[in-house]
Amino acid sequence: MSSRILRPVRSAAPRGVRLPLVAAAVVAAGLTAACGPSSQSVGAASPSAVGQSSQALPTGTESASASAEASATASASPSASASTPAAASPTPSRTQAASAAPKPSRTSAAPAPARIPGPGYDSSADAQKLIDAALSAAKADGRMVLLDFGANWCGNCKAADKVFAQPQTAAILGASYHLVKVDIGGNSSANSALLRKYSPSGGTYKMPVLVVVTPSGAVRTDTHATGNPALTSDGLNSFLRQWAS
Repeated sequence: MSSRILRPVRSAAPRGVRLPLVAAAVVAAGLTAACGPSSQSVGAASPSAVGQSSQALPTGTESASASAEASATASASPSASASTPAAASPTPSRTQAASAAPKPSRTSAAPAPARIPGPGYDSSADAQKLIDAALSAAKADGRMVLLDFGANWCGNCKAADKVFAQPQTAAILGASYHLVKVDIGGNSSANSALLRKYSPSGGTYKMPVLVVVTPSGAVRTDTHATGNPALTSDGLNSFLRQWAS
């Protein structure tokens, strides 16, 4: 009995059926290459997207935090700046306020009236020394010096002395003059020389001779040259006021 080789029987499927299957496989492969395989379900984020989101999230968070801090700082700045002047300007203490308060200036007291010599003329007095002292005092207080040249036996000189002793005239003298009385009724050559020094016009002198001298020693007026005022309170007061300044 001869052996026969058994060969597999090929499928007898027609070619028209196999070709559509090949075409379907090609179309499926093209769709897979275009869309890319996906092993995740719909709606799940891909690993790369999650990584990007996790990396981008801190940046966005920092930006949001920075914006929040900037807003907080901006909103806090007005109150902080408003409170700064109050902190920089503390309320002064009572001691500081008392020291800062202006102190009232002291009113200087008026100088005491100058001394007025009594009536008559002292023939033994050093007239030059008295004049020097009066000029020194006048430089200190700004008063004028009144030189009264006369004699104890002169009636007009006695009349003038009575007026000088009256309260109103004495007040003018004490406030504005240093009075020096010089005796020229005796034989004092020194006193006569003083008369000619302050009243140099010469001739016959009618007593009393009243000479007003400034603190620097300059003669302002000389009654030997101008004539005596009336030897009354009105006459002498007017004369004294006129030459007091």
